[in-house]
Amino acid sequence: MEANNLTGAIAALMDEYKKAVDELIEVIELISQQQLLKTIEPESSNTDCISIQTILTHVTASMFSYAVYIENSIGLETTRPERLQFDQVAAYISRLREALKYNEDFFARNPDITMEEFDQSKKINTRWGQQYDVEQMLEHAIVHILRHRRQIKNALIRMKS
Repeated sequence: MEANNLTGAIAALMDEYKKAVDELIEVIELISQQQLLKTIEPESSNTDCISIQTILTHVTASMFSYAVYIENSIGLETTRPERLQFDQVAAYISRLREALKYNEDFFARNPDITMEEFDQSKKINTRWGQQYDVEQMLEHAIVHILRHRRQIKNALIRMKS
């Protein structure tokens, strides 16, 4: 189901999520295998930021994770899909689209989900210690992509220098 079949805040956020994914795809679609695998942050203690490959593995896994957090917050007992690493950009583009569709399908099945939650006891507790309601989780998911898109774009600029 397309995000434009959604309404209200969910539709607005899913439109922005799709826009963020499309913008990321635009940045990565012409990346060569050499650029994908090249170490860009050799000093990083964060293993998710060593190469464009590790960044994209992290981003795609996170897109599923955020959805699973939301699913579990409404009582579903969903397991996160396997974290997949690829050697070609085309596979990451497919995975980004698959993760976005996973999110769209969830919201299409749950159009009346409570987006804003003011009761702290009903917030979604993340493994990194933050608490979010559904709206905040989606906002975080969108900005997460934007931040990593910028990181990849800057790495590609440095590769050309």
